[in-house]
Amino acid sequence: MKCFFILSVLFFLKLPGFCQTPRLLITSDIGGDPDDTQSMIRLMVYSNEFEIEGLISSASGTPGELDKAVVRPDLIKEVINGYKQVYPNLLKHSPDFPAPEYLLSVVKKGNPDRGWANVGEGHDTEGSEWIIRAVDKKDKRPLNICIFGGQTDLAQALWKVKTYRSGKEYRSFISKIRVYDISDQDKIFDHIFTEHFSLSYILAKAPEGVDRREGAYRGIYLGGDESLTSMEWIRENVLENHGPLGELYPTKTWTAPNPHGVMKEGDTPSWFFFLKNGLNIAEHPEFGGWGGRFVRNEKRYYNDAVDSFPGGRNARATVFRWRDDFQRDWSARMDWCIDEYARCNHPPIIKVNNSSGKDLLIIRSGSGRIVNLDANGSTDPDGNSLIYEWMVYPDTENLSGEIEIKADNSKVSIKLPALGHGESLHLVLKVTDDGTPNLTSYKRIDIGF
Repeated sequence: MKCFFILSVLFFLKLPGFCQTPRLLITSDIGGDPDDTQSMIRLMVYSNEFEIEGLISSASGTPGELDKAVVRPDLIKEVINGYKQVYPNLLKHSPDFPAPEYLLSVVKKGNPDRGWANVGEGHDTEGSEWIIRAVDKKDKRPLNICIFGGQTDLAQALWKVKTYRSGKEYRSFISKIRVYDISDQDKIFDHIFTEHFSLSYILAKAPEGVDRREGAYRGIYLGGDESLTSMEWIRENVLENHGPLGELYPTKTWTAPNPHGVMKEGDTPSWFFFLKNGLNIAEHPEFGGWGGRFVRNEKRYYNDAVDSFPGGRNARATVFRWRDDFQRDWSARMDWCIDEYARCNHPPIIKVNNSSGKDLLIIRSGSGRIVNLDANGSTDPDGNSLIYEWMVYPDTENLSGEIEIKADNSKVSIKLPALGHGESLHLVLKVTDDGTPNLTSYKRIDIGF
Protein backbone atom coordinates (compact mmCIF):
# COMPACT_ATOMS: atom_id res chain seq x y z
CA MET A 1 0.00 0.00 0.00
CA LYS A 2 1.25 3.51 -0.80
CA CYS A 3 1.93 6.29 1.70
CA PHE A 4 0.13 9.59 1.16
CA PHE A 5 0.96 13.02 2.49
CA ILE A 6 -1.75 15.24 0.98
CA LEU A 7 -4.09 16.81 3.53
CA SER A 8 -7.71 16.65 2.44
CA VAL A 9 -10.44 19.16 3.21
CA LEU A 10 -13.01 17.17 5.16
CA PHE A 11 -16.29 17.69 6.93
CA PHE A 12 -16.74 15.97 10.31
CA LEU A 13 -20.20 15.31 11.63
CA LYS A 14 -21.80 13.60 14.62
CA LEU A 15 -25.19 11.99 14.60
CA PRO A 16 -27.55 13.73 17.06
CA GLY A 17 -28.20 12.20 20.44
CA PHE A 18 -25.29 9.75 20.41
CA CYS A 19 -23.84 11.08 23.66
CA GLN A 20 -26.93 10.03 25.59
CA THR A 21 -27.25 6.89 27.68
CA PRO A 22 -29.51 4.31 25.98
CA ARG A 23 -32.85 3.51 27.58
CA LEU A 24 -33.42 -0.22 28.04
CA LEU A 25 -36.42 -2.41 28.87
CA ILE A 26 -36.23 -6.20 28.95
CA THR A 27 -38.84 -8.92 28.90
CA SER A 28 -37.40 -12.24 30.03
CA ASP A 29 -38.67 -15.82 30.05
CA ILE A 30 -36.46 -16.44 33.09
CA GLY A 31 -37.37 -19.65 34.91
CA GLY A 32 -36.68 -22.15 32.16
CA ASP A 33 -33.24 -22.59 30.62
CA PRO A 34 -30.89 -20.77 33.06
CA ASP A 35 -29.26 -18.82 30.24
CA ASP A 36 -31.64 -15.93 31.04
CA THR A 37 -30.11 -15.75 34.51
CA GLN A 38 -26.67 -15.77 32.92
CA SER A 39 -27.60 -12.82 30.69
CA MET A 40 -29.06 -10.92 33.65
CA ILE A 41 -25.88 -11.40 35.68
CA ARG A 42 -23.73 -10.02 32.86
CA LEU A 43 -26.15 -7.12 32.40
CA MET A 44 -25.72 -6.09 36.04
CA VAL A 45 -22.04 -5.21 35.57
CA TYR A 46 -22.97 -3.17 32.47
CA SER A 47 -25.94 -1.45 34.10
CA ASN A 48 -23.97 1.81 34.34
CA GLU A 49 -24.04 1.98 30.53
CA PHE A 50 -27.87 2.03 30.34
CA GLU A 51 -30.91 3.63 31.85
CA ILE A 52 -32.74 0.41 32.72
CA GLU A 53 -36.45 1.20 32.77
CA GLY A 54 -38.04 -2.22 33.06
CA LEU A 55 -37.20 -5.85 33.83
CA ILE A 56 -40.36 -7.74 33.00
CA SER A 57 -40.74 -11.40 33.82
CA SER A 58 -42.70 -12.87 30.92
CA ALA A 59 -43.96 -16.47 30.58
CA SER A 60 -41.18 -18.72 31.86
CA GLY A 61 -39.32 -21.07 29.55
CA THR A 62 -39.92 -21.86 25.92
CA PRO A 63 -43.36 -23.05 24.80
CA GLY A 64 -43.93 -26.54 26.18
CA GLU A 65 -40.77 -26.53 28.30
CA LEU A 66 -42.50 -26.29 31.68
CA ASP A 67 -45.48 -28.16 33.09
CA LYS A 68 -47.09 -25.00 34.44
CA ALA A 69 -47.58 -21.50 33.02
CA VAL A 70 -45.73 -19.22 35.42
CA VAL A 71 -43.69 -16.03 35.64
CA ARG A 72 -40.61 -15.84 37.89
CA PRO A 73 -39.82 -12.25 38.87
CA ASP A 74 -38.23 -13.70 42.01
CA LEU A 75 -35.33 -14.95 39.89
CA ILE A 76 -34.68 -11.47 38.53
CA LYS A 77 -34.75 -10.12 42.09
CA GLU A 78 -32.30 -12.81 43.17
CA VAL A 79 -29.80 -11.54 40.58
CA ILE A 80 -30.35 -7.94 41.71
CA ASN A 81 -29.74 -8.96 45.32
CA GLY A 82 -26.43 -10.48 44.23
CA TYR A 83 -25.66 -7.19 42.48
CA LYS A 84 -26.56 -5.33 45.68
CA GLN A 85 -23.70 -7.01 47.49
CA VAL A 86 -21.09 -5.84 44.97
CA TYR A 87 -22.71 -2.48 44.21
CA PRO A 88 -20.56 -0.47 46.68
CA ASN A 89 -17.41 -1.72 44.97
CA LEU A 90 -18.76 -1.14 41.46
CA LEU A 91 -19.32 2.51 42.39
CA LYS A 92 -15.55 2.86 42.79
CA HIS A 93 -15.30 2.28 39.04
CA SER A 94 -18.28 4.30 37.85
CA PRO A 95 -20.77 6.53 39.70
CA ASP A 96 -23.41 5.60 37.13
CA PHE A 97 -24.23 2.13 38.45
CA PRO A 98 -27.92 2.24 39.46
CA ALA A 99 -29.01 1.67 43.04
CA PRO A 100 -30.23 -1.90 43.63
CA GLU A 101 -33.42 -0.53 45.16
CA TYR A 102 -34.17 1.24 41.89
CA LEU A 103 -33.63 -1.92 39.85
CA LEU A 104 -35.94 -3.85 42.16
CA SER A 105 -38.61 -1.18 41.64
CA VAL A 106 -38.69 -1.80 37.85
CA VAL A 107 -39.12 -5.59 38.09
CA LYS A 108 -42.65 -6.33 36.87
CA LYS A 109 -44.83 -9.38 36.22
CA GLY A 110 -45.90 -10.24 32.71
CA ASN A 111 -48.45 -12.71 31.38
CA PRO A 112 -47.81 -16.39 32.28
CA ASP A 113 -49.89 -17.31 29.22
CA ARG A 114 -48.37 -16.66 25.84
CA GLY A 115 -49.53 -16.26 22.27
CA TRP A 116 -51.92 -14.19 20.19
CA ALA A 117 -54.96 -15.64 21.98
CA ASN A 118 -53.74 -13.82 25.09
CA VAL A 119 -53.57 -10.40 23.44
CA GLY A 120 -56.57 -8.08 23.54
CA GLU A 121 -59.37 -7.04 25.87
CA GLY A 122 -58.87 -8.29 29.43
CA HIS A 123 -55.23 -9.30 28.97
CA ASP A 124 -53.47 -6.27 30.44
CA THR A 125 -50.62 -7.17 32.80
CA GLU A 126 -48.37 -5.28 35.16
CA GLY A 127 -45.69 -5.74 32.51
CA SER A 128 -47.73 -4.49 29.54
CA GLU A 129 -48.88 -1.46 31.50
CA TRP A 130 -45.29 -0.73 32.50
CA ILE A 131 -44.22 -0.80 28.85
CA ILE A 132 -46.86 1.82 28.03
CA ARG A 133 -45.76 3.95 30.95
CA ALA A 134 -42.10 3.76 29.89
CA VAL A 135 -42.81 4.69 26.27
CA ASP A 136 -45.04 7.57 27.38
CA LYS A 137 -42.27 9.22 29.38
CA LYS A 138 -41.35 12.66 28.12
CA ASP A 139 -37.98 11.62 26.77
CA LYS A 140 -36.59 12.21 23.29
CA ARG A 141 -34.51 9.04 23.43
CA PRO A 142 -36.08 5.87 22.00
CA LEU A 143 -36.99 3.04 24.33
CA ASN A 144 -34.94 -0.03 23.40
CA ILE A 145 -36.93 -3.19 24.13
CA CYS A 146 -35.08 -6.50 24.31
CA ILE A 147 -37.23 -9.61 24.01
CA PHE A 148 -35.35 -12.41 25.77
CA GLY A 149 -38.38 -14.69 25.55
CA GLY A 150 -41.99 -13.98 24.67
CA GLN A 151 -43.44 -10.89 23.01
CA THR A 152 -46.96 -11.24 24.45
CA ASP A 153 -46.66 -8.37 26.92
CA LEU A 154 -45.27 -6.05 24.25
CA ALA A 155 -48.04 -7.12 21.87
CA GLN A 156 -50.62 -6.34 24.56
CA ALA A 157 -49.19 -2.87 25.14
CA LEU A 158 -49.25 -2.14 21.41
CA TRP A 159 -52.80 -3.48 21.09
CA LYS A 160 -54.07 -1.27 23.89
CA VAL A 161 -52.50 1.91 22.55
CA LYS A 162 -53.73 1.24 19.01
CA THR A 163 -57.24 0.44 20.27
CA TYR A 164 -57.77 3.28 22.73
CA ARG A 165 -55.75 6.16 21.33
CA SER A 166 -56.07 8.23 18.19
CA GLY A 167 -54.16 7.29 15.06
CA LYS A 168 -51.78 10.20 15.57
CA GLU A 169 -51.14 9.23 19.22
CA TYR A 170 -50.56 5.60 18.24
CA ARG A 171 -48.08 6.51 15.52
CA SER A 172 -46.24 8.78 17.93
CA PHE A 173 -46.14 5.93 20.47
CA ILE A 174 -44.59 3.30 18.21
CA SER A 175 -42.13 5.81 16.75
CA LYS A 176 -40.45 5.86 20.18
CA ILE A 177 -39.75 2.11 20.27
CA ARG A 178 -36.90 -0.07 18.95
CA VAL A 179 -37.25 -3.84 19.37
CA TYR A 180 -34.65 -6.61 19.31
CA ASP A 181 -36.53 -9.93 19.41
CA ILE A 182 -34.71 -13.18 20.10
CA SER A 183 -36.23 -15.86 17.86
CA ASP A 184 -39.98 -15.06 17.92
CA GLN A 185 -40.46 -17.38 20.90
CA ASP A 186 -44.21 -16.83 21.25
CA LYS A 187 -44.67 -17.33 17.48
CA ILE A 188 -46.59 -14.08 17.13
CA PHE A 189 -44.13 -11.90 15.22
CA ASP A 190 -46.19 -12.10 12.02
CA HIS A 191 -49.26 -10.88 13.91
CA ILE A 192 -47.32 -8.09 15.60
CA PHE A 193 -45.71 -6.80 12.44
CA THR A 194 -48.91 -7.05 10.43
CA GLU A 195 -50.68 -4.90 13.02
CA HIS A 196 -47.74 -2.56 13.65
CA PHE A 197 -45.78 -2.52 10.39
CA SER A 198 -43.96 0.76 11.05
CA LEU A 199 -42.36 -0.57 14.23
CA SER A 200 -38.55 -0.53 14.29
CA TYR A 201 -37.95 -4.26 14.66
CA ILE A 202 -35.01 -6.65 14.58
CA LEU A 203 -36.00 -10.31 14.42
CA ALA A 204 -32.87 -12.25 15.31
CA LYS A 205 -33.70 -15.71 14.05
CA ALA A 206 -32.40 -18.27 11.59
CA PRO A 207 -34.38 -18.22 8.32
CA GLU A 208 -37.15 -20.74 7.79
CA GLY A 209 -35.82 -24.07 6.61
CA VAL A 210 -32.40 -23.48 8.19
CA ASP A 211 -31.10 -25.12 11.37
CA ARG A 212 -32.32 -22.88 14.21
CA ARG A 213 -28.81 -22.91 15.67
CA GLU A 214 -27.65 -20.84 12.68
CA GLY A 215 -29.31 -17.71 14.14
CA ALA A 216 -26.98 -14.73 14.51
CA TYR A 217 -27.53 -14.38 18.26
CA ARG A 218 -26.20 -17.91 18.83
CA GLY A 219 -22.77 -16.58 17.93
CA ILE A 220 -22.52 -15.62 21.58
CA TYR A 221 -21.68 -19.28 22.31
CA LEU A 222 -21.36 -21.05 18.93
CA GLY A 223 -18.49 -20.72 16.45
CA GLY A 224 -15.20 -18.94 16.81
CA ASP A 225 -13.03 -19.63 19.84
CA GLU A 226 -15.40 -21.64 22.03
CA SER A 227 -12.75 -22.08 24.74
CA LEU A 228 -13.85 -18.63 25.89
CA THR A 229 -17.18 -20.20 26.92
CA SER A 230 -15.64 -23.14 28.80
CA MET A 231 -16.01 -24.05 32.45
CA GLU A 232 -12.35 -23.20 32.97
CA TRP A 233 -12.86 -19.69 31.60
CA ILE A 234 -16.09 -19.10 33.55
CA ARG A 235 -14.58 -20.43 36.76
CA GLU A 236 -11.52 -18.20 36.51
CA ASN A 237 -13.25 -15.01 35.35
CA VAL A 238 -16.74 -15.16 36.87
CA LEU A 239 -17.49 -17.89 39.40
CA GLU A 240 -14.51 -17.89 41.73
CA ASN A 241 -13.07 -14.93 43.62
CA HIS A 242 -15.40 -12.41 41.97
CA GLY A 243 -17.96 -11.94 44.70
CA PRO A 244 -21.58 -12.93 45.35
CA LEU A 245 -22.87 -11.89 41.93
CA GLY A 246 -20.46 -14.12 40.06
CA GLU A 247 -21.25 -17.02 42.38
CA LEU A 248 -24.85 -16.95 41.14
CA TYR A 249 -23.85 -17.71 37.55
CA PRO A 250 -25.51 -20.99 36.46
CA THR A 251 -23.07 -23.55 35.08
CA LYS A 252 -25.28 -25.98 33.19
CA THR A 253 -27.09 -25.10 29.99
CA TRP A 254 -27.85 -26.82 26.72
CA THR A 255 -25.28 -25.49 24.24
CA ALA A 256 -24.88 -28.24 21.61
CA PRO A 257 -22.88 -28.34 19.39
CA ASN A 258 -20.67 -26.26 21.72
CA PRO A 259 -19.15 -29.05 23.83
CA HIS A 260 -18.76 -27.12 27.08
CA GLY A 261 -22.40 -26.94 28.24
CA VAL A 262 -21.74 -23.91 30.44
CA MET A 263 -22.07 -20.40 28.98
CA LYS A 264 -25.00 -19.93 26.64
CA GLU A 265 -26.42 -16.44 27.21
CA GLY A 266 -28.56 -16.62 24.10
CA ASP A 267 -30.23 -13.34 25.10
CA THR A 268 -27.16 -11.22 25.81
CA PRO A 269 -26.79 -10.12 22.14
CA SER A 270 -30.12 -8.26 22.42
CA TRP A 271 -28.76 -5.74 24.92
CA PHE A 272 -25.23 -5.93 23.51
CA PHE A 273 -26.77 -4.42 20.38
CA PHE A 274 -27.82 -1.26 22.27
CA LEU A 275 -24.58 -0.98 24.28
CA LYS A 276 -22.68 2.15 23.31
CA ASN A 277 -19.10 0.99 22.93
CA GLY A 278 -18.07 2.92 19.83
CA LEU A 279 -18.73 -0.05 17.56
CA ASN A 280 -22.46 -0.65 17.99
CA ILE A 281 -24.65 1.95 16.27
CA ALA A 282 -28.26 1.11 17.13
CA GLU A 283 -29.62 3.39 14.41
CA HIS A 284 -27.79 1.29 11.85
CA PRO A 285 -28.29 -2.47 12.38
CA GLU A 286 -26.50 -3.06 9.08
CA PHE A 287 -23.22 -1.76 10.55
CA GLY A 288 -22.75 -4.72 12.90
CA GLY A 289 -21.40 -5.00 16.44
CA TRP A 290 -21.39 -7.16 19.55
CA GLY A 291 -25.10 -7.90 19.16
CA GLY A 292 -24.76 -8.99 15.53
CA ARG A 293 -25.44 -7.45 12.14
CA PHE A 294 -28.82 -7.20 10.45
CA VAL A 295 -30.22 -6.18 7.08
CA ARG A 296 -33.59 -4.73 6.22
CA ASN A 297 -35.76 -6.99 4.09
CA GLU A 298 -38.55 -6.23 1.67
CA LYS A 299 -41.07 -6.30 4.53
CA ARG A 300 -39.10 -3.49 6.22
CA TYR A 301 -37.97 -5.25 9.37
CA TYR A 302 -34.43 -6.39 10.05
CA ASN A 303 -33.24 -9.98 10.00
CA ASP A 304 -29.88 -11.75 10.30
CA ALA A 305 -27.05 -10.68 8.02
CA VAL A 306 -24.19 -12.98 7.04
CA ASP A 307 -20.50 -12.27 7.64
CA SER A 308 -17.35 -13.87 6.32
CA PHE A 309 -14.79 -15.57 8.55
CA PRO A 310 -11.86 -17.91 7.93
CA GLY A 311 -13.47 -21.09 6.72
CA GLY A 312 -16.89 -19.86 5.68
CA ARG A 313 -19.79 -17.46 5.97
CA ASN A 314 -22.74 -17.47 8.36
CA ALA A 315 -24.88 -15.23 10.53
CA ARG A 316 -23.31 -16.34 13.82
CA ALA A 317 -20.01 -14.80 12.68
CA THR A 318 -21.57 -11.34 13.09
CA VAL A 319 -21.38 -11.97 16.85
CA PHE A 320 -18.56 -14.45 17.45
CA ARG A 321 -16.05 -12.31 15.53
CA TRP A 322 -16.07 -10.02 18.62
CA ARG A 323 -16.07 -12.74 21.32
CA ASP A 324 -12.46 -12.31 22.38
CA ASP A 325 -13.06 -8.59 22.95
CA PHE A 326 -16.38 -8.88 24.79
CA GLN A 327 -15.25 -11.73 27.03
CA ARG A 328 -12.15 -9.82 28.12
CA ASP A 329 -14.31 -6.76 28.75
CA TRP A 330 -16.69 -8.81 30.91
CA SER A 331 -13.78 -10.33 32.81
CA ALA A 332 -12.53 -6.85 33.72
CA ARG A 333 -15.96 -5.79 34.93
CA MET A 334 -16.22 -8.85 37.14
CA ASP A 335 -12.92 -7.71 38.68
CA TRP A 336 -14.62 -4.39 39.42
CA CYS A 337 -17.02 -6.27 41.71
CA ILE A 338 -14.29 -7.02 44.22
CA ASP A 339 -11.24 -4.83 43.73
CA GLU A 340 -10.06 -1.24 43.97
CA TYR A 341 -9.92 1.02 40.93
CA ALA A 342 -6.12 1.07 40.89
CA ARG A 343 -5.93 -2.72 40.83
CA CYS A 344 -8.34 -3.15 37.90
CA ASN A 345 -8.23 -2.40 34.21
CA HIS A 346 -10.50 0.06 32.39
CA PRO A 347 -10.98 0.54 28.64
CA PRO A 348 -9.05 3.13 26.60
CA ILE A 349 -10.66 6.43 25.63
CA ILE A 350 -10.39 7.05 21.89
CA LYS A 351 -9.95 10.39 20.20
CA VAL A 352 -9.68 10.59 16.43
CA ASN A 353 -8.77 14.04 15.12
CA ASN A 354 -11.22 16.19 17.10
CA SER A 355 -13.81 13.49 17.78
CA SER A 356 -13.57 11.86 21.20
CA GLY A 357 -15.60 9.21 22.94
CA LYS A 358 -18.01 6.68 21.45
CA ASP A 359 -19.81 8.82 18.90
CA LEU A 360 -19.95 7.75 15.29
CA LEU A 361 -17.58 9.90 13.25
CA ILE A 362 -18.98 10.74 9.81
CA ILE A 363 -16.56 12.12 7.25
CA ARG A 364 -17.83 13.56 4.00
CA SER A 365 -14.84 14.03 1.70
CA GLY A 366 -14.57 15.04 -1.88
CA SER A 367 -14.59 12.06 -4.24
CA GLY A 368 -11.15 10.61 -4.84
CA ARG A 369 -9.49 12.58 -2.06
CA ILE A 370 -7.08 11.40 0.60
CA VAL A 371 -8.37 11.11 4.17
CA ASN A 372 -5.90 11.44 7.04
CA LEU A 373 -6.88 10.34 10.53
CA ASP A 374 -4.90 10.60 13.76
CA ALA A 375 -5.82 8.84 17.03
CA ASN A 376 -2.73 9.98 18.91
CA GLY A 377 -4.96 11.91 21.34
CA SER A 378 -6.36 8.64 22.72
CA THR A 379 -5.67 7.95 26.38
CA ASP A 380 -5.88 5.13 28.89
CA PRO A 381 -7.37 5.68 32.38
CA ASP A 382 -4.79 3.35 33.93
CA GLY A 383 -1.76 4.70 32.09
CA ASN A 384 -1.37 1.56 29.97
CA SER A 385 0.28 1.50 26.56
CA LEU A 386 -2.03 1.38 23.55
CA ILE A 387 -2.03 -0.66 20.35
CA TYR A 388 -3.94 0.71 17.33
CA GLU A 389 -5.63 -1.42 14.68
CA TRP A 390 -7.41 0.16 11.72
CA MET A 391 -9.76 -2.28 10.04
CA VAL A 392 -12.28 -2.22 7.23
CA TYR A 393 -15.46 -4.17 7.95
CA PRO A 394 -15.58 -5.95 4.58
CA ASP A 395 -19.19 -7.10 4.84
CA THR A 396 -20.46 -3.53 5.24
CA GLU A 397 -18.16 -1.72 2.83
CA ASN A 398 -20.00 -0.68 -0.33
CA LEU A 399 -17.34 1.03 -2.41
CA SER A 400 -17.02 -0.07 -6.01
CA GLY A 401 -13.49 1.27 -6.50
CA GLU A 402 -10.14 0.25 -5.06
CA ILE A 403 -9.13 1.62 -1.65
CA GLU A 404 -5.52 2.31 -0.69
CA ILE A 405 -4.76 2.41 3.03
CA LYS A 406 -1.51 3.21 4.80
CA ALA A 407 -1.64 2.70 8.57
CA ASP A 408 1.16 3.72 10.92
CA ASN A 409 0.22 2.96 14.53
CA SER A 410 -2.16 5.77 15.61
CA LYS A 411 -2.33 7.34 12.14
CA VAL A 412 -3.91 6.22 8.91
CA SER A 413 -4.06 7.64 5.40
CA ILE A 414 -6.79 6.48 3.05
CA LYS A 415 -7.00 7.14 -0.65
CA LEU A 416 -10.60 6.86 -1.76
CA PRO A 417 -11.76 5.89 -5.23
CA ALA A 418 -14.20 8.05 -7.12
CA LEU A 419 -17.35 7.77 -5.04
CA GLY A 420 -20.82 7.23 -6.36
CA HIS A 421 -24.06 8.28 -4.67
CA GLY A 422 -24.55 6.42 -1.40
CA GLU A 423 -21.12 4.79 -1.43
CA SER A 424 -19.12 4.82 1.79
CA LEU A 425 -16.26 3.14 3.60
CA HIS A 426 -16.80 1.73 7.10
CA LEU A 427 -13.55 2.01 8.99
CA VAL A 428 -13.26 0.66 12.54
CA LEU A 429 -10.46 1.70 14.86
CA LYS A 430 -9.69 -0.78 17.62
CA VAL A 431 -7.51 0.52 20.44
CA THR A 432 -6.29 -2.15 22.88
CA ASP A 433 -4.35 -1.57 26.07
CA ASP A 434 -1.69 -3.80 27.63
CA GLY A 435 -3.43 -4.09 30.99
CA THR A 436 -4.83 -7.27 32.55
CA PRO A 437 -7.02 -8.31 30.89
CA ASN A 438 -6.30 -6.41 27.68
CA LEU A 439 -9.28 -4.16 26.96
CA THR A 440 -10.42 -2.87 23.57
CA SER A 441 -12.31 0.29 22.73
CA TYR A 442 -13.67 1.19 19.30
CA LYS A 443 -14.28 4.16 17.07
CA ARG A 444 -16.43 3.67 14.00
CA ILE A 445 -15.79 6.01 11.09
CA ASP A 446 -18.14 6.37 8.12
CA ILE A 447 -16.28 7.89 5.16
CA GLY A 448 -18.26 8.90 2.11
CA PHE A 449 -18.97 11.62 -0.43
